[in-house]
Amino acid sequence: MLKRTPLYDFHVSCGAKMVDFAGWEMPILYRGIVEEHLQTRASGSLFDVSHMGRIHISGSAAVTLLDKLLTRNVSQQRIGQSRYSLVCNPAGGVLDDVIVSKHAKHWLIVCNASNREKILKHITGVRDSAGFDAEISDQTESTAMVAVQGPAVISLLSEALDIDIKSMKRYAFENGTYMMSRFTLFRSGYTGEDGAEVIVSAGTAQNMVKSLSGEMSKPDAPIKPAGLGARDTLRLEAGMPLYGHELIESVDPISAGLNWAVDLTRDFIGVEPLRIIAAHGPAKKLVGLDLHGPRIARQGAAVKAGEAIIGEVTSGTFSPTLKRSIAMAFVDAARANDGDNVDVDLRGASASAKIVALPFYKR
Repeated sequence: MLKRTPLYDFHVSCGAKMVDFAGWEMPILYRGIVEEHLQTRASGSLFDVSHMGRIHISGSAAVTLLDKLLTRNVSQQRIGQSRYSLVCNPAGGVLDDVIVSKHAKHWLIVCNASNREKILKHITGVRDSAGFDAEISDQTESTAMVAVQGPAVISLLSEALDIDIKSMKRYAFENGTYMMSRFTLFRSGYTGEDGAEVIVSAGTAQNMVKSLSGEMSKPDAPIKPAGLGARDTLRLEAGMPLYGHELIESVDPISAGLNWAVDLTRDFIGVEPLRIIAAHGPAKKLVGLDLHGPRIARQGAAVKAGEAIIGEVTSGTFSPTLKRSIAMAFVDAARANDGDNVDVDLRGASASAKIVALPFYKR
């Protein structure tokens, strides 16, 4: 049986088309992916991301455990600060990409929905094998998480919630109270737009969403609900990797262009293979592809230079913002030059494309 987030009734009342996503019944769209995408870029959208894992870690050895698990150095992280990081296997492959946040008495790891059980098992196994004094608590199903994204949302959120969001830096967070229930607001998101993500108790989520959204059924509403379909096209335009596409256990973060999130001066699980890759250079690199014509390059499509296969598409879409077909792909490092022309195999038909720098879109 599929799990349902605390906002399930809200989705149904807004006419959402619900689908199975990582074992959760989630909205893929409400009015249409393109409309929801453009609404986010122009004004604002509200996304239910309650399916993502939320794991609390506390105890005297919490920092030691995290330093062993994560590619980023969190030992100097301040209370109220979040960081993007990766969790790797011993071969340096990506188990998941996560956001780690330091609270006063605990740490929070937000992981991908499809990886929650895997990451929980991995964290617990590392703790137990090393004998670290750390408590691990899965808070996913007792809380809700929403992302409010777009150029108009910060002003609207500042009016609805008693937090000075405008002065917050990106990847900072603050706690607040709504209807006598504690919430945490993060200045972060996954769309390429400004915005925030809010974690609140499951019982308060419906009322908070109604307060944040106002009358979303109106044509000129500044914030409207958006589904996972628009979330994917938005993140692709912004060049953000998605687990299961750009990131998998056989892919290392250096090849994926995430060097900035890997501190090779530290010892963490998977660091030795990553040091070798960094020293010699990756064999393949993640690049952007600007396709000629409207056809979409699907995951797994071959990228060719002449008759030689030099790579493979990881994600593709027709960009609603840019009005052209775009994709991300891993290609041989020696062929990963901006401006180079390649061909993409679209189910037997060949489409010409140009290698371009990521991201495709910047606000």
